[in-house]
Amino acid sequence: MPKNVVVITSSLRAGSNSDALAEVFARGARDAGHSVEVISLKEKTIAFCRGCLACQKTCKCVVNDDAVAIADKICQADVVAFASSVYYYGLSGQLKTLLDRCNPLYSREYAFRTVYLLASAAEDDPSTVEGSARGLQGWVDCFEKASLAGTIFAGGVTEPGEVSQHPAMKQAYETGKTLI
Repeated sequence: MPKNVVVITSSLRAGSNSDALAEVFARGARDAGHSVEVISLKEKTIAFCRGCLACQKTCKCVVNDDAVAIADKICQADVVAFASSVYYYGLSGQLKTLLDRCNPLYSREYAFRTVYLLASAAEDDPSTVEGSARGLQGWVDCFEKASLAGTIFAGGVTEPGEVSQHPAMKQAYETGKTLI
């Protein structure tokens, strides 16, 4: 059965390695017949969460910016993939800010059951991605019907496009093609 897939890319760098992972994941999902939308946080306006918790009563954020529409798309997706460069062993600030702004989803019925992390880093040690995975797992844990289904890590890539021959590209494509 075809799924509604949303892929969020958080790198602000043109031609980034995490964007490349996201695109190949999306291509795999499309090739399998799924409906896929890739949303880049480049040129999006996403303010910090104010922590007011009004969203817990209204199911809507009081801050009116691009995060509201992106959160709605996440809410309606069956599968969500987040692509991030690893910065200081954690998720990019842009992605963390978006995840914080998804707080209104806790009070809503959400469709997503499966979440993936697509990450790239200059360091090639697999432990480099552990902090990012923990950060995303903490977000996923707030949604009892959802699970972090997998992490795809491309380490040892620095310059834009360097990931093109990395084994993680094939893994991202195959994962997109065989979504859970």
